[in-house]
Amino acid sequence: DLRADFARIDGPAAALEHVKRTLQQRLETSRAEPDPRPRPHVTVLVGVIGTGKTTTAGKLAHGFVQEGHRVLLAGCDTFRAAALDQLKWWAEKGGAEVVLGRPEGDPSAVAFDAVQAAVSRGVDRVVVDTAGRLHTRTGLMAELQKLNRVIKRVIPEAPHDVLLVLDATTGQNGLRQAALFHRAIPLTGVVLTKLDGTAKGGIVFAIRDALQVPVRYVGLGEAASDLDSFEAGRFVEALFSAQPVLSE
Repeated sequence: DLRADFARIDGPAAALEHVKRTLQQRLETSRAEPDPRPRPHVTVLVGVIGTGKTTTAGKLAHGFVQEGHRVLLAGCDTFRAAALDQLKWWAEKGGAEVVLGRPEGDPSAVAFDAVQAAVSRGVDRVVVDTAGRLHTRTGLMAELQKLNRVIKRVIPEAPHDVLLVLDATTGQNGLRQAALFHRAIPLTGVVLTKLDGTAKGGIVFAIRDALQVPVRYVGLGEAASDLDSFEAGRFVEALFSAQPVLSE
């Protein structure tokens, strides 16, 4: 009970520090990646239109390659030719392999081919980029469930991670987005993008409390290296500052 705690706190400075510690603790009780990880480890990125899923997929692949992993990108956003071109560019830039579908092709077929290729080639990491979809469109969410089932045909325990890519400027609608995606395909984490601007990203507390889904990464810009692992202490400090959250 925060009110009972505040009764024992002497002065506003101590009260502020207590609030910061409490918020940090709420965000730190998160699910860590398993270690050792299965091989290949399959990560699926989901989210609404315009949150930066393709860019995030490229940044994740770049980071995994830098860690010494062999990485394959799966281009399942077949509804946007630009997304396929963008993912191919990220693969070439970051030293990852790539499996792309035909424009307007079946995203689940691409996911199946990509995971099969990863198994046969001995790839360490698969990052699946999916099309942006409105969380209220039941047909599109059913398509996401189909993609999930198809991946399991190749690796029954996959996908090992399903990350919701969420724009940090999103308000309370972000919780509804997260809840509906979580119902369609269980989430294991959140990637909070566009934190290099004026966004604060406080919606992550509601998501963490309601769904028990932690923030795993934060996007800070457009460069390949502008994706960081989430640090709760730094995030909370920035919430109380006049600066954008986690800006460089």
